[in-house]
Amino acid sequence: MKRLEGKRAIVTGAGNGIGREISLRLASEGAMVALADLDEEAAKKVASEIDGDTIIHKTDVANPEDFEALVGRVVSEWGGLDVMVNNAGVGVAANAPDTSLDDWQFVMSVNLKGTFLGMKYAVPAMRDSGGGSIVNMSSIAALVGLKDRAAYSAAKGGILALTRAAAIDHIEEGIRVNCIAPGTVETPWVDRITSGYDDPVEAKETMKARQPHGRFVQPEEIAAMAAYLASDESASVVGACMVVDGGVTAR
Repeated sequence: MKRLEGKRAIVTGAGNGIGREISLRLASEGAMVALADLDEEAAKKVASEIDGDTIIHKTDVANPEDFEALVGRVVSEWGGLDVMVNNAGVGVAANAPDTSLDDWQFVMSVNLKGTFLGMKYAVPAMRDSGGGSIVNMSSIAALVGLKDRAAYSAAKGGILALTRAAAIDHIEEGIRVNCIAPGTVETPWVDRITSGYDDPVEAKETMKARQPHGRFVQPEEIAAMAAYLASDESASVVGACMVVDGGVTAR
């Protein structure tokens, strides 16, 4: 029997990068996966790669109505919710003075508010289902200082704190809340974030070099951690920040 057999899961930002790999991995482990993404076509493409039950739901994670509808649809169609992966995220490359107010609000809305909303609507559904696992996507930016990541670091630090608070709030309800703190992962996001530098190639190599193991973290490695946290194998892992960074934070 697969370790997530019959589990009902939602993955936000499921259409690309880490979210895509998490969706594929959870499905391969036996879960039914609701792919939530603002890019509905990208989510459909991922769904086409899955041999199992899926739901495709166009979702703006900063919009409470979208999240409420997403969770409501999963509960209506599948009878409950067992796994919530709050993965959707964005970033801008800038220090505090150079971060525009619009960029600050955008990063906070998608990353921190989106994670909050995912938990706000997932927890009652999981409570009704008898428990569940919430996996939030933080970052090593919550643990160490990274150059030109002011808004991103603040948002990801908020996700880490929110994860720990929620873990204590809901453990007695059988709901485990944990987060993952990736290092620099090889996704299209890296190309977008480095495109704003004078020398994007040099910027990308710098990002790669800061991992002591000498390479980018792969999306599949984050997906493997998400599958572990979603499964009953991690039953005693509560309020944890699981670092997958090639040794950055070991320094």
